[in-house]
Amino acid sequence: MAKPILTDDLWAVIAPLLPVHRRSVRGGRPRIPDRAALTGILFVLKTGIQWEDLPPEMGCGCGMSCWRRLRDWQRAGVWERLHQALLHRMREHDQIAWKRASLDSASVPSPPRRYRHRAESDRSWQMRLQASSAG
Repeated sequence: MAKPILTDDLWAVIAPLLPVHRRSVRGGRPRIPDRAALTGILFVLKTGIQWEDLPPEMGCGCGMSCWRRLRDWQRAGVWERLHQALLHRMREHDQIAWKRASLDSASVPSPPRRYRHRAESDRSWQMRLQASSAG
């Protein structure tokens, strides 16, 4: 038997973070369970297959349903909350390898320019002011 993509332990962390779905008054097809949809999402992301090629025998519904759930959860902020929850859990179990962590300018913004070169900008402002009043 194949190794499960989504373990029970991981699902226990993720399930409380998902938004509650309200049934539509219009009816329609039954909604794919969240765990099945997440399994389909993880399978597509892990294997790199196209959404429409998601195997039906996995029981995850069609690829488009999984893609919509991925989009809806992104809009609801699920992935950010999950990231924070997993970091918190890893920190509790001392599983973060800080030696392997790094920061770059994309993750830590630099201070606004006006604070870094204040003295220089004050002088250039005074010079421009003097030049404009002299002319």
